[in-house]
Formats: sequence, C-alpha cells, structure tokens
Amino acid sequence: MTNTGGRKPDEGERYRAILETAARLICDRGYEGTSMQEIAAACRMTKAGLYHHIQNKEQLLFAIMNYGMDLFEEQVLSRVQDIPNPVERLRACMRHNILLVTRGWSKEVIIILHEHATLTGETRAFIDARKKRYVDFLEEAFAQASQQGLIRPVDPTVGAFSFLGMVLWVYKWFKPDGRLTDEQIADGMVDLLFPPLVAADSAGQPGSASLRMVPRAPVTGTDSEGA
Repeated sequence: MTNTGGRKPDEGERYRAILETAARLICDRGYEGTSMQEIAAACRMTKAGLYHHIQNKEQLLFAIMNYGMDLFEEQVLSRVQDIPNPVERLRACMRHNILLVTRGWSKEVIIILHEHATLTGETRAFIDARKKRYVDFLEEAFAQASQQGLIRPVDPTVGAFSFLGMVLWVYKWFKPDGRLTDEQIADGMVDLLFPPLVAADSAGQPGSASLRMVPRAPVTGTDSEGA
C-alpha cells in the first residue's frame, strides 16, 4: 500500500487506509457479510498483516465508527458551532450533515447509522456518548432559537430528533446519479424544515420575507369584506 507519489505510507496513513477500505466493503456487503480475509485482500495485505493493526472484527468496526465520528466533528460541527444565530447554526449544520452523508467518501459515517446496534459493551457506550453530544448540540440550538423568539415554541428534543430523522435517513434513498444532486437535496430539506418553524416576528425582519410561512390571523368585521 503506497500513495500515488510512491512514498511508503506511515503507520497513521496505513491505518486510515485500512479503515476506509473496510468501510467501503462493509457498506456494500454488511458487517456480517464481510470477512477479515476479504478486508485484508482489499487492503493488499495478508490476514496476519491486518491483525497487526486490528485486534478483531468488532474492534475494527469500533475503529471505523470512531473515525466516522471524527470526520463528522471535523466536517460538520467544527464548521457551525461558532455561528451565533441558532437558526442559521441549525440550517448550516443540516446542510453540512446531509452533504457528509451523501458524499461517497463518507462510508464511515454511513456505517455509524447502518450498524449502530452491532457494537456491544463499552465500545457501543463510547460511540453512543459521542452521538449524544450531537443530540445535545442540536437541543441547545433549538432551545436558544425558541427562547430568542427566532422560531415558534418547540420542544428541543422533538426539534433535535425531527432534524436527525430527516438527515440520517438520506443515505437510504439518495442516488448519486439521480434526478437531484446532493446540493439540491440539502437546500430543499433545509428550506422544508426551517421556514415553517420561523416565528412570525422573526420572519418579518428585513431580509427574511422569504421565510414568512406563518399565516396571519384572519381579519374579522366589516372592514375585512372585499379585502
């Protein structure tokens, strides 16, 4: 396993290459349907050589998921966590998260979603704790947006899991060669979820007219006739 420049990879590069190669195989065949021998062959290594880097198959799955969480935090959370406006933070987070799931190189993230119940014991608890931090991040943003009157009142937990339900299912139906690009899907889903949530007062602010989705109260009395 050498890089395109012919330089022998260091241990860190080799380890990441093993994780990425194994992730592609597991995404295609499933965890149970992928053997360590097949992973070793795909990595152009002997099975003994693979076990030099990986203790066993479940430890490999844990390493892939942990690497996937690193990618997620780098490609999504680190890019949005300092956005001061909580609604814009959520919108940017949704867009980055969708693109991470739909891009072909993010197989490690897909495995987190598809094989979430495969890990056991301490390794599962560790990954669950990392995922819980994302839920907490979303809940905090929804709570801030509600408190600031930027969106209509919504339970933060309902908001967070509705957000996740939309985003995390994309990998099941998105087709790279389909009618819509992942950019179009990301933009469409962001606009689908957030405009109905935007509070009427917030939507009426300059520059936010396109977000007004809350209908005005009907006018009563004789003055309303013919309006």
